[in-house]
Amino acid sequence: MSGWSLPCPKRSPDGPPGHGPRGAIIPRLIAPLLFAMLFACTGGTGERPFVPAVERKIQGIPVLERLSPNFDERKLPVTMLVLHYTGMPDAQSAIDWLANPESKVSAHYVVTEDGQIVHMVPEEKRAWHAGRSYWRGISDINSASIGIEIVNPGHEWGYRAFPQAQMEALIPLVHDIVTRYGITRGNIVGHSDVAPERKQDPGELFPWATLARLRLALPRPTRYLMDPLWSDGAFLLALERFGYDIKEPEAAVRAFQRRFRPEMIDGIIDGECRAILLALLLPKPQGDG
Repeated sequence: MSGWSLPCPKRSPDGPPGHGPRGAIIPRLIAPLLFAMLFACTGGTGERPFVPAVERKIQGIPVLERLSPNFDERKLPVTMLVLHYTGMPDAQSAIDWLANPESKVSAHYVVTEDGQIVHMVPEEKRAWHAGRSYWRGISDINSASIGIEIVNPGHEWGYRAFPQAQMEALIPLVHDIVTRYGITRGNIVGHSDVAPERKQDPGELFPWATLARLRLALPRPTRYLMDPLWSDGAFLLALERFGYDIKEPEAAVRAFQRRFRPEMIDGIIDGECRAILLALLLPKPQGDG
C-alpha cells in the first residue's frame, strides 16, 4: 500500500486526458444490444446492471454508471470532499438503496471493495449524502461537497479493513476530484467529521495516513508535539476553530480522535489530543504526510 503513486494521465492522440481515441466509441446502434446482453446476464430478474459510462476512465479505471434520482440543485460552489462508508451488508444493497427514490439519500460515487467506481449523481448536482452536518462555517455540506460512499459493512454489519483493490480505485478518484475543484486537504473529511453526533464513518480503520502521504488529506501530526495545557473549554474552542461542530462536546472529541488518534476513542480530552490539535492549527502540521 505504501507503493501507491499518482501517475499523470496519458493524453490520447485525439482526445483529452483519460479518454480513448474517437474511433473507439461504440456506435449508438450497438448500445441497445449490449444493454440487452447485460440484462440477460442478470438472469432476467429486472435488476439494473451497472452500465459503463461512455468514454470515461480515471487513470485507466472504468467508471460505471447507476444513476440515482436523489439530487437537487447546488447553492454553493464545491469546496469539500466527504468520504463515507455504506454501512450495509453488501455493495448491491447499498447501491440499490442509494438509487431508490424512497431512500432520499445518494452520493456522487460509490467505490466497491473489488475496486469498481460507480457514478450515481452528476457532480454539478447536489447529492443527498451528508444530512444534517457542519464544517468550517458551512451548514449545507451537500451543496458544497462531492460525496463518495466506500463499500464497507460498517460498525453495524461487521466493520472491517478497506481492501487494497478498493483503495487503489479510491485514491485516483479522490485525486481527480480534488485537483479539478482545488479542494484543500483540510476540506477532505469523513462523514463523522461533519456530523459527529450522528455518524462514525468512514471509521477508525480507514487509512487516512495513506491519503495524507499522497497529500490527499491532512496528516496526523507526529513530530514536535507539545501540550499547550488548555482547559477543556479552550480545547473545544480550538476544535471549533479547526472546523468541528462542538454543540455536543463529547461527540466532537470522539470524531476528532477517530480521525487523528484512532487507537483510542474515548471522548476524553487529554494531553495528546491537545498537542495534536495545536499542531493541526499551525500552518504546516508536522506529520508523516
